[in-house]
Amino acid sequence: MSSSTHLHDLKFRLMTIELLRTAKKHYTYRELSYRTGLPVTVLSRYVKGHVLPTAKRAKSIWNSLSKLVSLESEIRNRIKFDEHGYFDNTPIIWDSSILQQAAQHAISVFAGRRVTKVLTAAVDGIPLATAVATALGVDLVVAKKSKEVGIKEFIEETFIPSNSAMMMTLFIPRGSIKRGDSVLIVDDIIRSGETQRALINLIHKSKAETAGIYALISIGDEWKDKLELSPDCPLEIILHIKSTT
Repeated sequence: MSSSTHLHDLKFRLMTIELLRTAKKHYTYRELSYRTGLPVTVLSRYVKGHVLPTAKRAKSIWNSLSKLVSLESEIRNRIKFDEHGYFDNTPIIWDSSILQQAAQHAISVFAGRRVTKVLTAAVDGIPLATAVATALGVDLVVAKKSKEVGIKEFIEETFIPSNSAMMMTLFIPRGSIKRGDSVLIVDDIIRSGETQRALINLIHKSKAETAGIYALISIGDEWKDKLELSPDCPLEIILHIKSTT
């Protein structure tokens, strides 16, 4: 077994433990034992981190629990809208179990596609993008709203956010994305599509290609036309919310 394959197996086994811990929040050990076919004592040792399942057993556990603990349902259950149609996303973007599940899902969706970098916009997309970049074993690039001291050259993209009369600019260090890179855009929420479109433009200005877009939540459908994605560029959204009003 190669070192890269061994590392991938180890990551998957650890993510399976996170999925099991998430399932334990909603189900008893007896119920999980019935679902997985494993003794309660064995499941307890996995949850407590005393031992890791083998790669073969981890796959079996994952197949059983992914049907039981839906990532979409986990995200939906954490969303509580206020009277203005907004919701607090911190219970989602800072939940390590959701991030682990989302990262594993990204691996399954984009497996076989060439991804050399992950790109996100500061700040809420960073936790998810970090988890995905780590799972894929590639570098993370964060587009920021201001220039950092110490960096001489930047690539920038200016746009006007929806319902705003002010322009916004995103910056990435020149050379952070190189010609020939295949970049996966990762974000927590897609609302208007302007931010994601700006990220696509930053990739184009860097002479690279967009490998796909991955997000936990999307609001409405108007943003789809703004992205102007090519047919061979995959778009994966875990939870689509038709409207917040």
